[in-house]
Order: sequence, then C-alpha cells, then structure tokens
Amino acid sequence: MDRSSTREDTGKYVKWPGGTTATPSKSIFCPRPQTYLSFLLSPSLSHPSVRANLPSINNLAMEMESASHEKAGLLTRLWTCLKPLPGKLVSKVAEVARKIKKLGQDDPRRVIHSLKVGLALTLISLFYYSRALYKGFGDSAMWAVMTVVVVLEFSVGATLGKGLNRGLATLLAGALGVGVHHLASLSGGIGEPMLLGFFVFLQAAASTFARFCPGIKARYDYGCLIFILTFCLVSVAGYRDHEILELAHKRISTILIGGATCVIITIVVCPVWAGEDLQNLVALNLEKIGNYLEGFGGEYFRTSEDEECKDDKSFLQGYISVLNSKGSEESLENFARWEPGHGRFRFRHPWKQYLKIGTLTRQCAYRIEALNGYLNSGFQAPTEIRSKIKDVCTMMSLESGMALNELALAVKKMTRPTSADPHIEKSETAAKTLKTLLKSGIWEDTDFLEVIKVATVASLLIDVTNCTQKIAESVHELASIAHFKSVDPTVSPEKSQLSQVKLAAKVDCPQVSITVRESSPSSKESGNSLAPTAVPRVVL
Repeated sequence: MDRSSTREDTGKYVKWPGGTTATPSKSIFCPRPQTYLSFLLSPSLSHPSVRANLPSINNLAMEMESASHEKAGLLTRLWTCLKPLPGKLVSKVAEVARKIKKLGQDDPRRVIHSLKVGLALTLISLFYYSRALYKGFGDSAMWAVMTVVVVLEFSVGATLGKGLNRGLATLLAGALGVGVHHLASLSGGIGEPMLLGFFVFLQAAASTFARFCPGIKARYDYGCLIFILTFCLVSVAGYRDHEILELAHKRISTILIGGATCVIITIVVCPVWAGEDLQNLVALNLEKIGNYLEGFGGEYFRTSEDEECKDDKSFLQGYISVLNSKGSEESLENFARWEPGHGRFRFRHPWKQYLKIGTLTRQCAYRIEALNGYLNSGFQAPTEIRSKIKDVCTMMSLESGMALNELALAVKKMTRPTSADPHIEKSETAAKTLKTLLKSGIWEDTDFLEVIKVATVASLLIDVTNCTQKIAESVHELASIAHFKSVDPTVSPEKSQLSQVKLAAKVDCPQVSITVRESSPSSKESGNSLAPTAVPRVVL
C-alpha cells in the first residue's frame, strides 16, 4: 500500500504490525464504513500481516459505524425536542390570549379599571415632569405616586375607604409626630432620643393592639398601619432633620393630593358601586336556590317509566357558589358603607340587612346540599314509597322555589315582595299536609330502611320551607327600612295557572283535612298579608 496515498487521505489510521521487532510498525488506511467492502477487496490486503490483523480491523470499523449511528441518534433526538417548541410557544401564547379575553368578557369593568389606574398614575407623574410642581414638593412627590398605587381600588367604596383611612391617619399621625418631636426637644440632647423612643414604642404597641378589635380591623385596619408608619417617619426623621414642619407638610400634602385624585377618578370615570354589587349578589343567590327547588321535585320523583330529560341541569349545581359567598358579601358590605348616596341607594342604606338575608340563604343552601346528596344517590327508595308523598313534596318544593325567585326579583328591583306571599302560603300549607301524612302511618307495612331515606328528604323539604319563610320576613323588613316602592300585585296568566295546581295526594291513609288560607285585599293593605279570611276544608 502506497504511504503517500495514506498521508493525503483524511481517513482513520490503524497500526499494521510488520517487519522485525526493530522495525517500527507501519500504518495503513482504514476507509470509512461506507466503503468498507471495497477496502476489503483492495490488493493491499494480500499482505500476510494484514490478513492476520483483519479481525481487529473489522472491530474498528464496527465501532466507527456505531459511533456514527450514536451521533446521528443524538442529533435526531435533539431535533425531535426542538422541533415542536415553536408550535408549543404559539399555542401557549394563544391560550394566554384566550384567558385574557375571557377575563375581560366576563366583567368589562376590569378593563375600565385598568385604564383608570393608568390615567391616575399618568396625572400624578406630572409632579416629576413639571419643573414648577417638582420645585414645590421635591422628592416628596413620590408619596403621591405611592398613594395612587395603594389607594385606587376596583369599587368606589373600597377606594373611599382606603383614601379616607390614609388621609385621616396621615393628618393625625403627622400632627402627633410634630408635637412629640417638639416635646422631646425640650428635654435636651440626652433626653430627646429617649423620649422619642418611648413615644414610638407606646403608639406602635397601642395601635397594633387596637387592630385586634373586630370593629377596627373591619374598617380601620389600613388606617392603623398608616398611622404607625407616618408617626415613626415624622418623629424619627425629625431628630436629624430640623425642618420637620416642612417635611410633614410636604408628605401630608402629596398624600392628600394622591388620595383626592384616586377618589375623583373612581367616582367620575365609570364608577363601580359596591352596594349595587352586593344587591345583585344577594338576589342572584336567592335565584339560584329558587331554581334548584323548582326543579328538585321533578328530578327526585322521576320514575323509570318517565323519559330521561335531556335539558340543561346546571341549575342543580348553582347552590354550590352560594355556600362560599360569605366572604364576598362581607367585603362588599364593608365597602358599601363608605359610599355616598347614589341612585336608588340613600346615604345610610341598611346594608347589614343584606348580610342577614345572605346568612339565611346560606342556611337554606346547606339543607339543599343535603337534599342533593339524596338526589344523586345510587340507591334510591322504591317508587311505591316515594309516590305516596310525591305530590305534596313536589308542591312544597315548587312553591318555595317560586317564592324565592319572586323575592330575588323584589331585591333586585327594590320593590315590595308582595307577589311572593301567595307562594309562601301555599308552601306552608303543603308542609302542614306533609307533616300530617307522616304522622298518619302511611308506611306501616314497609321496610324501615327503605322509608328512612324518603322521610329524611321530606324532613329536609320542611326545613327548606321554614327557611324560605324566614328569608321572606327578612326581605319584607329590608323593604320597610329601605322604603322600597310598592307595585300593583297583578298576576300573569302563567303564574295564575301554576298557582292553581291541585294537591292530589293519592295515599292510603285515614281521613285528612287540609286548610287553605287566602289573603284578602284589606289584610294586605294593613300590612298583614298572611291573615286568613276564608277557611275551606278539603277532605282526602
């Protein structure tokens, strides 16, 4: 084999042991694996030493081929990992865009609030951009920017609450800090830091302890924090800065300017009233409970012979959000108390009455959650047992649901809930009938384990009816305190037809009498809409 050819080629070399021991080993060229066959057929392999070392040459070629495959596999895996990255990035960006779009569509007021915050910060930034304003306030203008960032909230009530807390706490703490600094300065150079430290400790401890009081924590917790911060800044900074009055004046002025800017923008530009949100939330919760009760009877007492309803049953899950509405209602009520009179709401509107209605609604929702467990139970009582109380329970559930829907409409429109009174009376009558049926021994010859489920459902429905009556009383009280407007109690044909549903309880029990109470116009005018005027007796 020609040595010149091996030097010119860029391939791999292998040792070719040849000659004597004194003769150094020669090298031959080992071609690439792709040309390995032609290499084996080349005349250079006729040398005996090459033939002797042919197995090692074969192993080397196989190792080179394996390394080549590994390198190709590594590149393939790397490309496999990098290839889908652009598509995943695009899909992730599209998903985030869809979520942002949905967030804005669910409540467009969020977009408006974001623009309001940007507008407020832009206006406050003029303290730095304008040379005249900056000369007047200096670096203290940053307090106005911080005030806008902290104070400007989603609703008018939240913004007013934080703004007034920050403004009043700053004024009070600034004045107190200046007074403490003046008092401490009279004690001389040695006693001044000691008195300042004592007063800082005293006010910080007292203010922090006051934050644990429920009344203060609910409405003035933020003000206590600002009071501690401002007092420490003014009193401690005044020890080194002798222009303490100018320092306090600048900080108080910029904070008041920032707070006033927030209040003006949040009231003038598309205001969001916490009181209206509270009213709508309470009405919506009543409506969800009412929709559930209206559809419960048909769902629970459906037999196997009935066709499966393919309508949307999402109303059966609406009560879940009612169970977790306490925190939202309390926050909205706290913010609403800061708001001035606006629209249909007077200055001292009875916001706490909405919390009372919300509490009763949640109590009703807890009982509905227990009812829902029996509705979705895999082991239902036999149809023969449920059919004995089907009509009474269906009537009671339907009338209670219709009453709650009427109450929700009255709360939302701020009208007196007179249209809910007939449904309350009918549900109360049906509840009394159900109690009579349960006492009559209609399941004497039935297995107790099969009866207990149906009896529990009946008992829960009676409790729901009692809760509905309490909610109606609270709504009537709210209407009286808030001076809701009266409406003409006209009844639509559809409601009239629904109200004339007959109570045909086909039960095998002793004689049962049902008392139906009807309200007269005179009793409604006198405020007692539940006063009975006629007592017809119906015998089953």
